[in-house]
Amino acid sequence: MLEIATKGEAVIVKVRVQPKASRDAIVGEYSGALKVSVTAPPDKGKANKAVVEVLARALGIAKSNVELTGGAASRGKTFAIRGATKAQVEALATGGA
Repeated sequence: MLEIATKGEAVIVKVRVQPKASRDAIVGEYSGALKVSVTAPPDKGKANKAVVEVLARALGIAKSNVELTGGAASRGKTFAIRGATKAQVEALATGGA
């Protein structure tokens, strides 16, 4: 089960990133985190930017509403998402949005 919290108007979600994957996609759930694979390498924030794009596209919100709040240099990251509900973020782990 995803570990999701709310803080003000934002939904806080943990994300496990798989850089240099074969495609950009939300894979499912991994140890309480949303697992996201991206083709970008973990170099100079490229993978972080790709994760923001994947999450924004999946939720149908602007990239500016997805903010990296922790774990910039690790695979385990925390994102604050505005403009989406907790239920919408939970649905990403099961393939829905």
